[in-house]
Amino acid sequence: MAQVEATTERIITAQPEDVFDALADYEGTRPKILSEHFSEFEVREGGDGEGTLVHWKLQATSKRIRDCLLEVTEPTDGQLVEKDRNSSMVTTWTVTPAGEGKARVVVSTVWNGAGGIGGFFEKTFAPKGLGRIYDEVLGKLAAQVEK
Repeated sequence: MAQVEATTERIITAQPEDVFDALADYEGTRPKILSEHFSEFEVREGGDGEGTLVHWKLQATSKRIRDCLLEVTEPTDGQLVEKDRNSSMVTTWTVTPAGEGKARVVVSTVWNGAGGIGGFFEKTFAPKGLGRIYDEVLGKLAAQVEK
């Protein structure tokens, strides 16, 4: 099994702390910024950053639906890590300063891909598809915090 990785980033015109706080707010902001690819969103524990347990289904394609139960940690300042209890998938959100009043947000997801020909197609196409999904999420995040 090869590791598959999808990474997307965006510069947002807002203070990095405000962007991070919005991302870490699983009760309020997060449901507002998710794209139509996410369903059955539910905060099961916590709701604000470290210690949060959140559930959603991610429909990457018409046939590929991933049932996610994510544990949230904050290993360093400006970083949220979502580890899926149901798979090898780990998503890391990193918010850093990008000049005066701007933040760079990088979202990176890694998982153990399938083997064989299926794994080849997954490694080839899944990062692009997931990148498009997270680009939409980052656009909605920007709309929330740039107000």
